[in-house]
Amino acid sequence: MSALPVARPAGWAESWTEPVRVLVSRIATMCLVELQKLRHDRTELVTRAVQPALWLLVFGNVFTAIHAIPTGNVPYLDFLAPGILAQSALFIAIFYGIQVIWERDAGVLAKLLVTPTPRVAVVAAKAFAAGTRAVAQAVVVLVLALVMGVALTANPLKWLGVVAVVMLGSAIFCCLSITIAGLALSRDRVMGIGQAITMPLFFASNALYPVALMPVWLQWINHVNPLSYEVEALRGLMIGEPARLGLCFGVLVGAAVLMIGLASALLPRLTR
Repeated sequence: MSALPVARPAGWAESWTEPVRVLVSRIATMCLVELQKLRHDRTELVTRAVQPALWLLVFGNVFTAIHAIPTGNVPYLDFLAPGILAQSALFIAIFYGIQVIWERDAGVLAKLLVTPTPRVAVVAAKAFAAGTRAVAQAVVVLVLALVMGVALTANPLKWLGVVAVVMLGSAIFCCLSITIAGLALSRDRVMGIGQAITMPLFFASNALYPVALMPVWLQWINHVNPLSYEVEALRGLMIGEPARLGLCFGVLVGAAVLMIGLASALLPRLTR
């Protein structure tokens, strides 16, 4: 005798989807608020592009000329461009915790946390804003790379992938910065820790040189560094280098979800 189907109570689907709908709505609203803030920071987006431009113009040209780093059949400047793009996104996102502390000092954060807006929505909106800033700055870096003769893909689908990778990478490091802010609780400490970990994250990745050139201990660090997976995905999408895109996207999505959860859990500590 076949089992009878279990009848679900009326309104079951609505009761399950309503919290999700509210969460998505709140995240979208907070993202719009963050986008409004970006309208006042146009000059900052240009000035922040100076450092990655110098890396391409100086470091890239010099090391391409002296052939100091073997990159196979790929010109070193082409190899470097995706790494500098990831670096510029990292430098934008890693100091987002300072903005959160500024909002705490101005009383904005406390007002947000007493509203029905979930903490996840606040953090996700910050991550979205960091990604949007990074994409805007990436346009400047990419234009410079084209001017310098970097052979970039013309496939529009791959460029959508580049945007997704940059957004995910920025979300990870933005939430890392908010997590540090939740632990350090002070603007100066967040600034100091951010400066202390930025360059190790960068140099312990494959942004400047192939993984095969690294000592074994640095290769192990590279394997757990989210920036390395971001750079690998960007190289695969931008210049057609072999890349484990499925693994890279999986790691980036997983790390972004983890860091949003950690940042959301620590955010209330800033208002105590």
